[in-house]
Amino acid sequence: MKTVLITGGSRGIGKCIAENLAKERYNVILNYNKSEKQAKQIQKELKEKGINIEIYKADVSKREQVKKMVNFSNNKFGNIDILINNAGIAKLEMFNDITDEEWNEMLNTNLNSVFYCTQEVLPGMIHNKNGCIINISSIWGLVGASCEVAYSVSKAGINGMTKALAKELGPSNIRVNSIAPGVIDTEMNNNIDNAIKEEIKNETPLGKIGRPIDIYRCVKWLIEDEFTTGQIISPNGGYVI
Repeated sequence: MKTVLITGGSRGIGKCIAENLAKERYNVILNYNKSEKQAKQIQKELKEKGINIEIYKADVSKREQVKKMVNFSNNKFGNIDILINNAGIAKLEMFNDITDEEWNEMLNTNLNSVFYCTQEVLPGMIHNKNGCIINISSIWGLVGASCEVAYSVSKAGINGMTKALAKELGPSNIRVNSIAPGVIDTEMNNNIDNAIKEEIKNETPLGKIGRPIDIYRCVKWLIEDEFTTGQIISPNGGYVI
């Protein structure tokens, strides 16, 4: 049975991925930071269905907490086979209004966390000559978003890391890919005005906003596929072609 660590797994896309992989009988470690209530509820609901997952509180923007989380996972299940770097924050703000603290928080949470988690799980993957790393980026990391400069920069950084790391780790049979979703119906996007959401739908060839399950299906494919690496895959309904 393969083991998967999912960061930011208590809500939205991460929650959907964690629940569905647990149902597929993977060993799942669901990481959360502030959403303890939601994480425990997911664990409880799955347990009632006879499915066990582990939940672990860690601020993945901090190296030492990541190290402890990976040690916990290794002690519980052995080496981590699949890492899904999903944790992230977003904020709408004019560029000139961004403070140093906000800029650093965005990069630490969205980008540095990918660096820390990936570095900590790699020794086991390299030893086993096998591994799958999936980074959850964003469409805005591809094309940029007005009033979301810091967020766009953090996600573009993930995409660059994905491509470079795939080249470096390919000889160790470790695949690294990024999923860059379009607008997805999650709590993170609740701050988007309904009128803007309708405008996005109208500009999307498929005429709709994505769902977390759409991203999970892409994750599942990347886990099972053995010949895809270094790719930035963007399920966005055709919003960007």
